[in-house]
Amino acid sequence: MIDHTGVVVSDLQKSRRFYETALAPLGYAFLFEVPGGEALGFGEPPKADFWLARGTPNEPRVHIAFRAKNRATVDAFYRAAIAAGGKDNGGPGLRPHYHANYYGAFVLDPDGHNIEACCHSPE
Repeated sequence: MIDHTGVVVSDLQKSRRFYETALAPLGYAFLFEVPGGEALGFGEPPKADFWLARGTPNEPRVHIAFRAKNRATVDAFYRAAIAAGGKDNGGPGLRPHYHANYYGAFVLDPDGHNIEACCHSPE
């Protein structure tokens, strides 16, 4: 079981604004800043399980997929992420090549990391 993960970003505050908006439909919130301001933690309260660290972004860029409770939440994630400055990398829709009920949406964050919200349940 994975306890936490994260990405390295070039502008911590710009990425904070993006992720606060993009992840809100998934129930995620900003929860913690490491003393000294080098890392930020997000998650479903009370535990941070997704972290941003200041530095040179990972090469190659990272793909992180967040599980959504339903397809409407995937849609809301996509709209929020685009409104927050994310770039479209695959709008909401079925991805039957993964499995029959895989519904996902992909956006690129400010550093080009591929961030996804997905739902595995039929509607």
